[in-house]
Amino acid sequence: MFDVDGTLVHRGPDGRGRPLPGAVEILEAIRASGRRFVLFTNGSHVPAWELARGLREDGLPLNDDEVITPVESALTYLRRHHDGEPVMLFATPATRKRMADAGVALTDDEDARVVLITHVDGTIDLAQLERAARAVTRGAPLLTGSYVPGYAGANGLIFSRGAMVTAAIAKVSSTRPKVVGKPSKVAVDEMRAYFGLPSTELAVIGDDLDLDIRLGRMGRSRTVLVRSGTTGAIDIERVPERSRPDLVVDGVADLLDRL
Repeated sequence: MFDVDGTLVHRGPDGRGRPLPGAVEILEAIRASGRRFVLFTNGSHVPAWELARGLREDGLPLNDDEVITPVESALTYLRRHHDGEPVMLFATPATRKRMADAGVALTDDEDARVVLITHVDGTIDLAQLERAARAVTRGAPLLTGSYVPGYAGANGLIFSRGAMVTAAIAKVSSTRPKVVGKPSKVAVDEMRAYFGLPSTELAVIGDDLDLDIRLGRMGRSRTVLVRSGTTGAIDIERVPERSRPDLVVDGVADLLDRL
């Protein structure tokens, strides 16, 4: 399993991904070996297949079903734990449509039994934030696709708008949000279901200790940290041993001779 931003691509100001050295070659080599791969990104502004299409246009050799996002893992979680319950969703129009098409009962009222935040665009409705906080204080779980500051871009950290909205609701409702993207047990379950394998048989490759490597360690997977994203020049020797990856490389190109 590969992370996307900072691992396989750097995204420029236009939102397009620029493949990093070795990114195309490593995916082609894995496919040629008969093994499978998937990209798991915390991006949740469009459906997974649309993200795959965009990355394919940017140069990565991907099929439509080779990307997982928090939208997909959230759907799995909702079906398992809150099937049929009304969900207040903070999301883009594309993600709202994906959720509605999947049968999620969406609401913007305080009758919400679940509050879910993914990526948001445009102006935030403060009245809706208040309704969400009131629903959470009455017991609705607060779910979020991501609760980290951001992800690696070509010119530095790109802030997570979903995390901003989540933090606002969590603060006033005195609630700890449940992450359904990376890193979480929900995401581990989604990976395991995708491959049909125990997570102990998977390798997780990414640029973020707090997202990708932590995800891998949750599932006791093999973990590889690449220095091409948020990690940069971090001194691994200063990282607690329980949080260290199994392998550190400068970029995914360094993995070609390890397949």
